[in-house]
Amino acid sequence: MSTLAAPREAAPPAGPPPSGGGPGGGPGPRRGTVRAWATRAPLLPALVFLIAVTQLPFAATLVISLFDWNSLSPDERAFAGFANYAEVFTDASLRESVLTTVLLTASVVIVSVVLGLLLALLLDRTFAGRGIVRTLLITPFLIVPVSAALLFKHALYNPEYGLLNGVWSWLASLFGSDRPAQPDWISDMPLTAVVAALVWQWTPFMMLILLAGLQSRPAEMMEAARLDGAGNWQTFRYLTLPHLRRYLELGILLGSIYIVQNFDAVFTLTSGGLGTANLPYTIYQTFYQAHEYGLASAAGVVVVLGTIVIATFALRVVSSLFSEEVSRS
Repeated sequence: MSTLAAPREAAPPAGPPPSGGGPGGGPGPRRGTVRAWATRAPLLPALVFLIAVTQLPFAATLVISLFDWNSLSPDERAFAGFANYAEVFTDASLRESVLTTVLLTASVVIVSVVLGLLLALLLDRTFAGRGIVRTLLITPFLIVPVSAALLFKHALYNPEYGLLNGVWSWLASLFGSDRPAQPDWISDMPLTAVVAALVWQWTPFMMLILLAGLQSRPAEMMEAARLDGAGNWQTFRYLTLPHLRRYLELGILLGSIYIVQNFDAVFTLTSGGLGTANLPYTIYQTFYQAHEYGLASAAGVVVVLGTIVIATFALRVVSSLFSEEVSRS
């Protein structure tokens, strides 16, 4: 009785393994590493430039902050450890400059956010000439900070020919007063004068962020609220404001990062006098006028670390915004 034999599988041909060395004949680990570095190679010059411009000076600042170093007595330079950092937090003038920095930053950010929200709500509506109005409102943010401070100092605040005193004299003449008092705005209210100049420049920044948030609202949700009989205030309170929460956080954090480091307005308007010296201006005085390199470097490191903390929260807000947009789309 004959039986059928099961066919045997053909043996693989003898020979060298496939080129590449990887599983399935694909590229091996070595070739993949070479390809990855080849794709990153065009970015290496930019990375080297970034490290040379930002990280090396910061490392040098860290080293200098550990020394008792006055340029007027270079031979007396000595290692001081963290004594400069202790002086930053205990010196009365430095503490006062920290409080001024906090007050200045909080005032500018809060007022800029409120005004930016009002302007964003205005520009979210459709009206004739909206593009021209939007361009004019953005213009203050595009002006060089020193130029903006000079504009306020001479064109607005000057007690002799400034616009504010001119308007004040005109209003007084309407009520029969020929020679009203001409206030010196910078001397009478120095910190308010600095805050007003910064608010004028940073309100457009907040407006742009919040306008982007308003224009990203789901149209279906807004239309459903109108059909349900919700008024303007109810729509703003229960729909628009919760939607803008992330954008408000982003504007506050980014504005805080930049305004904490502001130097131009304080230097140009008041030269740090009359209680307006913030921490960046105090660092400038310590470094260039007192020639205390170690103490100024320590204060600068403190400012950088505080900015990094704020920037970390800002990056988290930005990433959450992108995640929401991706999940929505």
